[in-house]
Amino acid sequence: MTTTTDRRVAVIGNGPVGQTTALLLARWGVPVLLLDGRAERDLVGSKAICQQRDVLDVWEAVGAGRRIAAEGVTWTTARTFHRDRELFAYSMADPGRSAFPPFVNVSQARTEEILDERIAAEPLIDVRWGHRVTGIAQDGDGVTLAVEGHADLRADYAVACAGARGEDIRRMLGVGFGGHSFDDRFLICDIRADLPGWAQERRFYFDPEWNPGRQVLIHPCPGSTFRIDWQVPGDYDLAAEEASGALDERIRAIIGDQPYEIVWKSVYRFHSRVADRMRVGRVLLAGDCAHLVSPFGARGLNSGVGDAENAAWKLAFVLHGWAGKELLESYHDERHAAALENIAVTTATMDFLVPQTAEQHRRRCEVLEAAATDPAMRAQVDSGRLAEPFWYVESPLTTPAESRPFAGRPPRGEVPPAGPGILVATVPVSVTGSACGRFRELARDGVLLLTTDGVDLEPSVDTAAPVRLLRLSEIDVTGVLAEALAARPGEIWVIRPDAHVAAVLTDPAQVPAAVNRALARPVAERILPGTGT
Repeated sequence: MTTTTDRRVAVIGNGPVGQTTALLLARWGVPVLLLDGRAERDLVGSKAICQQRDVLDVWEAVGAGRRIAAEGVTWTTARTFHRDRELFAYSMADPGRSAFPPFVNVSQARTEEILDERIAAEPLIDVRWGHRVTGIAQDGDGVTLAVEGHADLRADYAVACAGARGEDIRRMLGVGFGGHSFDDRFLICDIRADLPGWAQERRFYFDPEWNPGRQVLIHPCPGSTFRIDWQVPGDYDLAAEEASGALDERIRAIIGDQPYEIVWKSVYRFHSRVADRMRVGRVLLAGDCAHLVSPFGARGLNSGVGDAENAAWKLAFVLHGWAGKELLESYHDERHAAALENIAVTTATMDFLVPQTAEQHRRRCEVLEAAATDPAMRAQVDSGRLAEPFWYVESPLTTPAESRPFAGRPPRGEVPPAGPGILVATVPVSVTGSACGRFRELARDGVLLLTTDGVDLEPSVDTAAPVRLLRLSEIDVTGVLAEALAARPGEIWVIRPDAHVAAVLTDPAQVPAAVNRALARPVAERILPGTGT
């Protein structure tokens, strides 16, 4: 067969991570070939339902975030139970400055539909269903993909977003996938029912009498639908339980004598695994193809979107000649570290939910018993830490600042103080002649240099990369950005194209080195701040 070449990046896998990757690449003006082995999209079941605020913000960069948020449900109260009593409840606080709630619950299927609509309107994305990749070959100029039943395809780079069943892609690339799989399984039922008072609540049950020794999690979803997850034994048989009527009894133990409809049901085993390499030459691995974590905390799809944004801006900068190929290695550095962070967080959760040792079991019992009366113990009840951005504090692209040290992972629900490696706040700003109304929108246009009072930094052009200079006083008419950054006079903030802080400087002479470092260019190479195109 002949080989065709008409796109610069091939994205393998048309799930939400692949969709996001393709849309973000197109936003940077990069033509994309979006491949999937399925004949068409299978819009079945809720799957990954919890979309975190910062992920909605990424999707808004491609015109989909507000719509996904508008269709989703945000619970405001989290209730936690142990056996027959409620241990505690807490509300999700929102300072009210973000364009999005802390998260929304909406089915993965609906998210995919909305992203599909954006893809259909994007001429730079060529979608091809029924294209199963069976071989990957690389050389110094690009990637050749063998596709079952079709001509070979050629691209400059590829991003593998093949999902949880990406073992064939990893095998082709020679990538290991270390970790382990859990013995217990989970039964999911999406049910439609009228449950007054439940639409704004997430309920987590430890060891209820109707699922002894295991857990149950209940999430509200749009359309009077509720997602119920039961932890079940490894030999659980859904068909047998359904035939015997025990599934109905299982559901009614929770919702009572209410009419209900099962919209979708499934049984799955969860895993804790990460690829040993997330970059193999000209191929980047993203999403579940690169890492699998337990579902508690909703870190699967959300971290996959983080992979997509990281991959997209770096591939775009390399393909446009704004950075060298060396920038791509930082994709592995940053997103592999993010995957390991998620593994650590979810492993701690699983050790609490399913104790592996006598000591873990003893601690769990002590914590759950004490949490009912001791508020100090409630923070130790681990039913999952909600997804959050990974902070690139130790990235080779980040310039540390002694005046803004990273104090480590903050308490649940909080973000670290602004500084190098941290994602900037999504607060309103005002720019003359620009439609951008939020700070992250400005940051995502390229490399942003933001100066505070007392800095005289003249713009000039000495690079083809898009570098923009803005003064804080001119865009922050309400002062909320200065407050979010805890900005001080005499500072220069260098912000990456994915809205993470690369450096906070006080000496204008250090700007060239910090910008070079953020683009993985030799620090000694000359580059001056400017308004490049």
